Amino acid sequence: VQMVESGGGMVQAGGSLRLSCRASGSIFSVFIAQTMGWYRQAPGKQRELVASITGGGDTNYADSVKGRFSISRDNSRKTVYLRMNSLKADDTALYYCNGMGDPPFALWGQGTQVSVSS
Repeated sequence: VQMVESGGGMVQAGGSLRLSCRASGSIFSVFIAQTMGWYRQAPGKQRELVASITGGGDTNYADSVKGRFSISRDNSRKTVYLRMNSLKADDTALYYCNGMGDPPFALWGQGTQVSVSS
């Protein structure tokens, strides 16, 4: 199984983006059992978890994005979304998603770059 991320881009501060992440090659029953997480990694910094969602739809967010980001999933499409509003320069990073198991259930994708200009 391979994660495939898309939807990144360059926006001005205050703008919005919606990221998508599809689990290519996964079967439905495996995907729905996964708690999925969106992560980001800025240059010179460690990868951090920004949002997660269980198979049943329960969500959690890092304090830095709470109230601005929204995670959702479409299990029939084996896809996870991250809606990002009120973007800040500090949100600039490479964004990834994967299952939160150890090890994750899928290979990491290449990520999608989000660049926010102030």
